[in-house]
Amino acid sequence: MDLGPYLLLAILEGAVMASVLALTAVGLSLVFGVMRVVNIAHGEFFMLGAVLAWYVTQMVGGPPSLGFGVALVVAPLIVGAIAVAADMTVLKRLDYDPERTIVATIGLLYIIQQLTLMGYGPEARPVEPPFNTRLALPWFEVRDGALALYWPWGLSTTSYKLAVIGAGIAVLLGVWAMMARSQMGLVMRAVQADRDMALAFGIPVERVYAMVFGLGAALAALAAVLIVPISQAHYLMGADPLLLAFTVVIIGGLGSLPGTVVAAILIGLSDGIISVFFSPTLAKILATLLVALVLVFRPQGLFGVRSA
Repeated sequence: MDLGPYLLLAILEGAVMASVLALTAVGLSLVFGVMRVVNIAHGEFFMLGAVLAWYVTQMVGGPPSLGFGVALVVAPLIVGAIAVAADMTVLKRLDYDPERTIVATIGLLYIIQQLTLMGYGPEARPVEPPFNTRLALPWFEVRDGALALYWPWGLSTTSYKLAVIGAGIAVLLGVWAMMARSQMGLVMRAVQADRDMALAFGIPVERVYAMVFGLGAALAALAAVLIVPISQAHYLMGADPLLLAFTVVIIGGLGSLPGTVVAAILIGLSDGIISVFFSPTLAKILATLLVALVLVFRPQGLFGVRSA
């Protein structure tokens, strides 16, 4: 097989990662942009979504599509509710102070992780995808001066991976529509722009913060539910998504949703291509190097705005 088909396969794998990474990082960016809170426990909300997806599919039983469909709705709602409770009982009492909330979310990370270990166990457990048809992919080559379609052996993907890409795009468009077109998004942007002015106009800022914190956690949990049929649910699986989400948010710009999406696509596609042709370790090294370059030459990120 020529280089081109391999590149197509790598791009598709990278697109799957980019979709999941964008959902996770947008949740993290949303929390920071509106609340100015760095949520260190964000990766554990991701992990909790995957673990709950396993529990829900086991409880529902029946066809895989039924259990997965229920998990796709129930897991993000439960994780979002847990995040709202954490905000109202912990972060609110700290008055959302940046330094103290970092310490608080670190504590929340270990609490969620250890409770999951006690209830779920140390095993990695798979979730069966709702559908997983193997799809052969075509490629083009020039034959006798004309483009000809052929089907290289081994060039294929699954219907579920394509569905993950489509679902990621749909949810991201939904988040954009909510932020740009809805009254809820208008209120969130008002709180983000000036908290004191929002309070003066009667906006319940603390309720908005709780809603945003829950929404960010729910997006991370949704990303986990989408990816867990490809990977497996494990109580330590939150570390990598957290680090990658921070990488994306730093590159894109703290609090910038368009920058976060662009950076997620950049990191996801480069990770997929470099992992296929070289090694996953090299992909992580290059991502870290890119973060360092951004911090040196453009500290506010690619799409961020320099603070006055």
